[in-house]
Amino acid sequence: MSSALIVWGGWDGHEPQQVAEILGGALQENGFDVEISDTLDSFRDQAKLEALDLIVPIWTMGTIAPEQLNPLLAAVKNGTGIAGVHGGIGDAFRNETEFQFMVGGQWVAHPGGVIDYVVNIIDDEDPITAGISDFKMHSEQYYMHVDPNNEVLATTTFTGEHAFWIDGHVMPVVWKKMYGHGRVFYSSLGHVAADVRVPEALTITTRGMLWAAGKL
Repeated sequence: MSSALIVWGGWDGHEPQQVAEILGGALQENGFDVEISDTLDSFRDQAKLEALDLIVPIWTMGTIAPEQLNPLLAAVKNGTGIAGVHGGIGDAFRNETEFQFMVGGQWVAHPGGVIDYVVNIIDDEDPITAGISDFKMHSEQYYMHVDPNNEVLATTTFTGEHAFWIDGHVMPVVWKKMYGHGRVFYSSLGHVAADVRVPEALTITTRGMLWAAGKL
């Protein structure tokens, strides 16, 4: 049986426990044995992490000790998949640049806060986004610093309504990449649990987790 570890915590505004339950349920529906934890100490045992198929951090901001972070980075670099959404991985541990290097991006702004915007699928042949059409979100439109090494699957375009100097800028929303031998999946969709449940977003995230685990 495939195995996954979900670790939730950090800023409560992103409803990390509820998101953990949604993503854990999606993995269980796909045959995973899922452990859900609320402590970063779950990252201390590198051998345990390397025996997993997938790790899903859901931990906005916060700090992480070297004895928690280093085994996590090593496990992914050695082949364990990692996946996450929104600030739960894209704005975790702001001082840890190696974590950001692994993820492939870091949140820096969401102009206008919760707004209406469109997610554009730019790769309709990839198994993560296949069969999904462009769709609307009412959520935070993430502006991020991103890794040029990312394989971008979906984007969004800023209108400039809330920050005129970024009018027309196209920003990655969904990507996949490698960190060493480990597969990395990220989606900026998922500000709160209701956003994670948006059908297109949940399908993309579920498939992304499966891809990161080497099951898609």
